[in-house]
Order: sequence, then C-alpha cells, then structure tokens
Amino acid sequence: MSMVALVTGAAKGIGRAIATALARDGFQLAVHYHTSQDAARETVRSIRAAGGTAEAFCADFSLPDQIPALVKQVEASLGPIHTLVCNAGTLKTNLVAMTSMDDWRAVMAVNLDAAFLLTKAVTRSMAKQRAGRIIYIASDAGLAGDLLRAAYSASKAGLLGLAKTVARELAPSGVTVNAVCPGIIETDMIRDMPETRRQKQLEVIPLNRFGKPEEVAGVVRFLASEDAAWITGQTLSVDGGLYTK
Repeated sequence: MSMVALVTGAAKGIGRAIATALARDGFQLAVHYHTSQDAARETVRSIRAAGGTAEAFCADFSLPDQIPALVKQVEASLGPIHTLVCNAGTLKTNLVAMTSMDDWRAVMAVNLDAAFLLTKAVTRSMAKQRAGRIIYIASDAGLAGDLLRAAYSASKAGLLGLAKTVARELAPSGVTVNAVCPGIIETDMIRDMPETRRQKQLEVIPLNRFGKPEEVAGVVRFLASEDAAWITGQTLSVDGGLYTK
C-alpha cells in the first residue's frame, strides 16, 4: 500500500514541484490550497495524468480550527499521513518600525503557527506507526535575515527551532524532522523583481543563477525517502551557495 503525503501550499511553485516529485515516488498526495483552487486542481490533474493518486483539500491557515480539520479530512480520504511537508507561506514587506501587529500576526499564523498545529495533529499517528517524515520549508531568510521582511524572517527562523525540538521528541519513534531553506527560486514571488535588483541578487549567488522549484523538490524527495532515515534535526540550504556559515 502506498504512503500518504500532505503538502501544504501545493497549488503551484515549490509546493507543486514537491507534490509532483513525491507522487513519482509512489506517494498518494494530499494537495492543500487556500485560494488557488484552479491551480490546485491542475496539480492534481497532472499527477493523475502521470499515473499517480492525488486529491485537493482546502484550508485557511489564518483560522487555527481549520488545521486539525484538514488533517482529519486527509486521513479519512487517503489514510494515515506518512510525510508532512509544511510549505504554505506568506510575507509582508515593510520596515520593522512600520510593520503593524496585524501584519506580524498574519505572517506568523500562516508560516509558523500552522506548521506547529499541523505537527501536533500528525505526531501521535506517526509515533504509533513508528514511521514518518516532517519537512518544513523554511528559507535562507531564517538564517541570515531579509531586508524589510522581519516577520517573514522571524517566522522562518522559528521553523528551524521547531524542527530541532520535534526531531528530538520523535526520534525514539523513528520519525525524522528536518528543514529545507530555499534561496531565491524562480516562482511567482520573484516574477516582477526589477531587473537591476535581479542582477544584484545574481552577483552574490556563487552558482550565478536562481534556483528551480524542482531543485527544492529533489531535496524534499530525498528527505522523505528511506535513504534519509538517519537524518533528523537538520537544516539544509538549497540556494546555489548564497548562504554559507
């Protein structure tokens, strides 16, 4: 019997690439979306067209009650979740001094609180199965900070701490927990980046290009596999060398 993977924010971009990659490895995919229903349906359609299994599930992560409800819906439809990929995210751009509490909380709710609540919702089942993978899609912004994005950077840094703690707690059950930190990836988020800023960004990336969603997905695919069964509590940057300690 194939295993179930829940990928949040899987309608497009990095999330779609992750869902597609896991489907190729035989996972049944729960494709989460909030507002991008048509895009989520396209993700499901493409997975099914390739011979995989996928269903779309809607949840608004700004509403905490919808998060455990999402997990229950997925389990009722597809079965116990083996792999949870927390990819859904949002950002607000502003100076710290101009960032409102509402904006701060909006970013934290989707980027960090939702990952915490999803983790709470799946840990008992994973521990009972004595198998599972939790993978947080963080960001290099959580390692180095990102100008004008204090809430985003803080939320992504929070995921790194959450990953280390949950990894320790679940290790006796054989469940692994890791974080992936993408750098600048060619997605809708940077499509309108001014050319002058694009060139400046490229200058500081040793590999001299932006990443592809599929390159992030490849790392997630590995972490979800049996080949990564002895890797837990780790943070891996996928950024062309942008962030080096």
